Amino acid sequence: MKTSNPVLARLGQAAERERAAGYAPAGPYGQPGYGQPYPTTAGAYPAAPPTVQPMSIDDVVVKTVTLLGITGASATAAWLLVPDALLGLAWIGALVVGLVLGLVISFSRMANPALVIVYAVVEGVLVGAVSKAFESLYNGIVLQAVVATFGVFFLMAILYRAKAIRATPKFVRGVVAAMVGLFAVILINLVLSLFGFDTGLRSGGPLAIGFSLICIVVASLSFILSFHEVEEGVRMGLPQRYSWTAAFGILVSLIWLYFEVLRLLSYFQGDD
Repeated sequence: MKTSNPVLARLGQAAERERAAGYAPAGPYGQPGYGQPYPTTAGAYPAAPPTVQPMSIDDVVVKTVTLLGITGASATAAWLLVPDALLGLAWIGALVVGLVLGLVISFSRMANPALVIVYAVVEGVLVGAVSKAFESLYNGIVLQAVVATFGVFFLMAILYRAKAIRATPKFVRGVVAAMVGLFAVILINLVLSLFGFDTGLRSGGPLAIGFSLICIVVASLSFILSFHEVEEGVRMGLPQRYSWTAAFGILVSLIWLYFEVLRLLSYFQGDD
């Protein structure tokens, strides 16, 4: 399977490895999948065939909701327990750890549910610390950002379901290129800001507003890639454990979108 979303890029390779190892999903009546012979025992009769439960849309939905719940619980804990004086240290530490974990999960050769759950906890600390800082400056902004983020997510799900937006090869290449470019710019801008350089991309001016709008559009379109990859993974019979990887990809896009919406809303709050 040719993949498109960088976060879900190894799902197709995983399917090929499963087939090469002979662990194809079970047939409709429990018989071994294609290319998977019945194992035999020392006796005359074959042993019960091993089966691998294939991933389903429901699996991805359950795992996504679970990760969101973990992230929300962790964010709430960080909001309540981290003192204001340590918010900066908390979000910087969570950002670095989350980035490392995200790269490990993205390029891992096997689905690792425990690592994905740890990532959700760490990202929850980041979300909680950043949200508390913004809320202290702009009352009510966090609720607005949460509503807008999930509103965009459900809108993109409806558009994908209605086939109003299709993950064509040209669309995929364009969105992936935009995501890679934006992540590079964001990382460079972050490093420069640590050394006191202000590029204007996050200062609240017209350039910052335009940059946030571009990030929001690209983050929204990344959901289309995730939905497409999940659909393809289900169609090709990926093992059930890879639903964690798919849910991880959706969580990454949701958190990115939330931060960009939060930032954009802050630009219009004024000085009060």
